Amino acid sequence: DVQLVESGGGSVQVAGSLRLSCAASGITYGSYCMGWFRQAPGKEREGVATFDSDGDTSYGDSVKGRFTVSLDSANNTLYLQMDNLRPEDTAMYYCAVRGGSWACLDYYNEMEYWGKGTQVTVS
Repeated sequence: DVQLVESGGGSVQVAGSLRLSCAASGITYGSYCMGWFRQAPGKEREGVATFDSDGDTSYGDSVKGRFTVSLDSANNTLYLQMDNLRPEDTAMYYCAVRGGSWACLDYYNEMEYWGKGTQVTVS
């Protein structure tokens, strides 16, 4: 079974930084799109940053230049480095994966496996 376990969330001041981790296991896709999504109370879930098996990355417009997604393939861990955090970044952050390397940033409904999430609060 595929398991995704997020960690690294917490409370941080405006302009601070956090690094989220997603430890993945059981993934057997030959190609995939994996990424970070977030959902704030009362808002729709949205794509934050994705990394696919071709090595391509994509970012939501609101996080470009502030967030960086990376994959440690040796340890099967996806990271999200978040810098210059803003109050509007406050949300539950989820890691998710889907087979196939085509874009998934704007298609959270297509993601096949999800972690339980980690809360990020910026104030």
